[in-house]
Formats: sequence, C-alpha cells, structure tokens
Amino acid sequence: PNKPMSDVLKRRKLTFFQRIALESLWFFCRAFAMTPYWFRYYVTENLIYVILYLMRYRMKVVKTNLRNSFPEKSERELNIIRRRFYRTLAEIFVDTFSLAGLSNEQCRRVVVCRNAEQHKAEVNGRDWIAMTAHFGCWEYCSFWGLIDPSQVVVAVYHPLRNQIFEHLYKRLRKRENTLTVAMKESVRFYMRHSKEGVDGKNLVMGLIADQNPPRRPDSHWFRFLNQDTLFFDGGEKLALKYNLPVYFAHMKRVKRGYYELSFERIYDGQEPVADYEITERYVRRLEAMIRDYPELWMWSHRRWKHKSPADLARIRCMEQKS
Repeated sequence: PNKPMSDVLKRRKLTFFQRIALESLWFFCRAFAMTPYWFRYYVTENLIYVILYLMRYRMKVVKTNLRNSFPEKSERELNIIRRRFYRTLAEIFVDTFSLAGLSNEQCRRVVVCRNAEQHKAEVNGRDWIAMTAHFGCWEYCSFWGLIDPSQVVVAVYHPLRNQIFEHLYKRLRKRENTLTVAMKESVRFYMRHSKEGVDGKNLVMGLIADQNPPRRPDSHWFRFLNQDTLFFDGGEKLALKYNLPVYFAHMKRVKRGYYELSFERIYDGQEPVADYEITERYVRRLEAMIRDYPELWMWSHRRWKHKSPADLARIRCMEQKS
C-alpha cells in the first residue's frame, strides 16, 4: 500500500552537534527570508557577487567552459557572459535562502507558468516526466505542485555528502505537493507509486538531467556546446518503460528572483523512437536555451571532466598545430 506523503520524507538521524548546526542555519535562512526584497536582491546579492568575483570562485573552470562552448565569441563577449554568470550565481544564493520564508502564494508569484492550462490539457491526468537543468533557480521548478495541486512533483536529486546541508536542503525544498527522492531510489519509488500515486495524486518525475554521469564503456556521447558530452539517460529509460510523456522545462528569468516557466513536450509516451532519441531532444532544447540566456547556466560545474576519444584527438591535433 502507498504510504502518505509525510512517511516518504524520512531523514537520517543527526548527532547533537549536527542538529545544533542545522537549526542555526535554518534560523539564519528564516531570518534572511523575512528581510525586504530590496535588501535581499539589491544589497545582499550585490555583496555576494563582489565576494565571488574577488575570490575568483572557480574562475579557471568558468573561463575554460565558456571558451570551449563558444569558440565563435570574442574575449569581450565571453567576459560579459562571465560577469553576468557570477551575478546569476549570487542571485541563486539569495533565491535559495529565501525559500525558507516563501508562502504558497508567494511561490505562485515568483514563478508564473506561461502555458499551464494547455499543459494540463495535454497531460490529461497522466503521470509525466519533467526534464530540467541547472539553469537559473532550478529549485523553482518544483513549484509546479502548487500551480497544479492535482499532481505531486517528485524532485529527483543527488544526496549531499554533508548531512547538515542535506537536511537543510530537504527543509528548504519541502512544499505542499512536493517530494524529494534520491536518484538511486527514484525508479523503485515510481514502481511503488505508479498505480495509485501519492495521496491519490498523479506524479511528476522532476529530473535535473544535465549532471555529469560516470563514464562507462558503453556510454553514449552527445554533441553539446561544441563538445562531446555525457548525459544521464534515466529519464529516457523511465519514459520508455512506463510509457510516460516527457516535457522540457523552459526557464526564463523575468527579474531578480522571478521566473517564467513553460513546458515543451519532447515525447508523447507512445511514439516509437530510436535509442537515445529522447535524451537527444532534451539536449537540443537545453543547448538552445543556454545560447539564448548563457549567463543562467552553471558554468562553474566541472561538466566536462570526461573527454571522448574524438575530443581527445581534436585537442591533440590543435596542440600540434599550435
């Protein structure tokens, strides 16, 4: 039998000192979230931006990723994107801390879904998969459970090694009609709840699919931002196994702390597709979104730790020519 939503959100026990640290961080987030908008986004954000830039936080990684992704852009253009990215990174810190104080009504205001009614009609009471990315404040995508309360958003994530921050992020993400499930447990979770849902509601499996998966001998490489790139294909496997429609979550920043969300269907749950075709469609949508708003993607991630044989050959060729 299905467990109620409260029973699904289980936590590991913390030590006494870990609990004190957790409650202190939670108090800070709650207090910060109560400060005025102008203080959070025009004072604190600017201060965090200056600190990140002066510390040159992962600057080498950011520069390398931008240069390899946009070889057609001049150094001036890349510098502009880099500065705007650090502004985005500072804003994400503020967005994340502010989650501690957002009411359900405030969540619906900071994220507006442009095609909500059309999307509800397309889904028509079915479970579905939302594929998103580390783009802008990706945490806001889970607010769909408040926009359409007939569904539960299952936010699939990688647990953090630090247990204090793991528990803190679970608190920050805890919303009505939202669950957090570790990636390694996501398939089993869906198998248990696919027939009756959670609390009788349909499920939306929310996947952040642009993370860097482990390299395997049979890994499939996608050409992404001028580089051979690995992507998790768990969303595609889940969609094909359970005939679930797949939607790309498109995020557009409106102003500081506010976004417009829309969904574009990339698989209807029934059509025959080639291997990796669903993931390929996701990759193409993601690349187009990044090219439109490059400053909103997480360039500080070491996204290309793995190099394909073809990319290694290109690098050697370029080094020989130089």
